[in-house]
Amino acid sequence: MRGLIQRVSEASVCVSNEVIGRVGFGLLLFVGFEKGDSALKLLPFLEKVARYRIFSDEKGLMNKSLLDVSGDLLIVSQFTLAADTKKGLRPSFSSGLPSEEAKKLYDGLVRHARKKYEIKIEEGSFGSEMDVRLTNAGPVTFVLDL
Repeated sequence: MRGLIQRVSEASVCVSNEVIGRVGFGLLLFVGFEKGDSALKLLPFLEKVARYRIFSDEKGLMNKSLLDVSGDLLIVSQFTLAADTKKGLRPSFSSGLPSEEAKKLYDGLVRHARKKYEIKIEEGSFGSEMDVRLTNAGPVTFVLDL
């Protein structure tokens, strides 16, 4: 399971020119699933995302988490995160989880997040062509592996 988190002042996701998810200050999480990922990894991954300290404290240091600042969370599936880019000039997606299995994990991730955290949580549309817009605050971007 691989995630790319970006600290945002705002972010939205559109399908067919319709906004289906929008958040203010918080995180945009792109998530991709790889072979070997299972539902057992969802909660530890969510905890890492929610508690990752990338928001500034009173001294300007990255010591606060999404939960500490009561930020919003936009979760967007992105299968390209599972790509192997080590060889050649074309990414290989052979390590990616098949679509049906990945969708179950994505839906489970969103469901767990909404159940566990009392913050605004929005989502993209799994498998859809999406336009994602964001204002990266910082910029602050991290790749999280689990």
